[in-house]
Amino acid sequence: MILTFPHMGNTYITAKVLLDELGVSYVIPPLDNQEALSIGARYAPELACLPLKINLGNYIKAYEQGADTILITGGCGPCRFGYYSEIEQGILRDLGIKMDVIALEKPDAGLLELMRRIYRLSGYEKNVNRVIGAVKKAARISALVDELERQTFRTRPRETAKGSTDRIYSAFRENVLNAKGYDGIKKLIGETSEKLSAIKVNRNQTPLKIGIVGEIYTTIDSATSFNLDIKLGNLGVEVDRAVTVSGWIIDHMFKKALRLPYDTGYVDAAKPYLKTMIGGHAQETVGHSAQYADRGFDGIIQIYPLSCMPEIVAQSVLPGLSRDKDIPVMTLIIDEMSGEAGYMTRIEAFLDVLDRRRERSIG
Repeated sequence: MILTFPHMGNTYITAKVLLDELGVSYVIPPLDNQEALSIGARYAPELACLPLKINLGNYIKAYEQGADTILITGGCGPCRFGYYSEIEQGILRDLGIKMDVIALEKPDAGLLELMRRIYRLSGYEKNVNRVIGAVKKAARISALVDELERQTFRTRPRETAKGSTDRIYSAFRENVLNAKGYDGIKKLIGETSEKLSAIKVNRNQTPLKIGIVGEIYTTIDSATSFNLDIKLGNLGVEVDRAVTVSGWIIDHMFKKALRLPYDTGYVDAAKPYLKTMIGGHAQETVGHSAQYADRGFDGIIQIYPLSCMPEIVAQSVLPGLSRDKDIPVMTLIIDEMSGEAGYMTRIEAFLDVLDRRRERSIG
């Protein structure tokens, strides 16, 4: 068995640690790019979610490199992500590509069923301690990588030599492919964090602050959203993204399954506008938007793939929140036909609005 997995931002790092610690053979697809999207769009239904199309491109490239089994997380609620494992396997089968699928999710059968699936991919059904240890290490790495990314969000808009953060962070994402296991990747994260801390910054600068909300894939996977978080940082904007890889793994997959407490403040924040979980990250989108407004952020950008049902609902209630909280909100809807130039024009206009609002509030 040679595993592979779809890209979603830095999830490949977490998956790499898990599989390295379990001693499992795997193939990492090329990092998301236009080729992956073009391949997936060729075979997926026209109105399928953008992430599904990119996933297909990832799988086909990994299959060409020898992978025969797909590792994917699961979804819940009406969000179509919960059906990805079945739909994608069917499409691949129609193309003559036979690949097994192991879905890591909180199944109806409970946590034991989740662990059984992890045992299956590990080949160490009887070595429970090794499996549990590998899962814990992968979860820790996901949290460390998320914090490293947050460090880039703080450093990028304040750096005095433009491009310093991008060079260091890009090198990390490439070098991590050659790092081995938990210890090797943890060391690389520490070294990268030290390099970011050494960047000269303008400590007197008070950049605009924008909260990024929306569907998890398009918010986390920068390549899918035209590297929006990076471009905003280079335009002098500090971004924050509440939905993270570690939050999904630690809170939704494990703490929720074990009925342990985790941060659900966004649920209360969303209640005046969206009282229930409707699938995907719609409730998080609304709740985090309210929290960003209460924390004094200058603006909010919602991102989601064309036809994403939960985010369409969230978008419909955000204008009311924007009015009540007096915070500008812009929505970006992305598919394979989206053009970067048009989006950047909209973003620059949005930043002009935020700049003028700040000037009026100061004056």
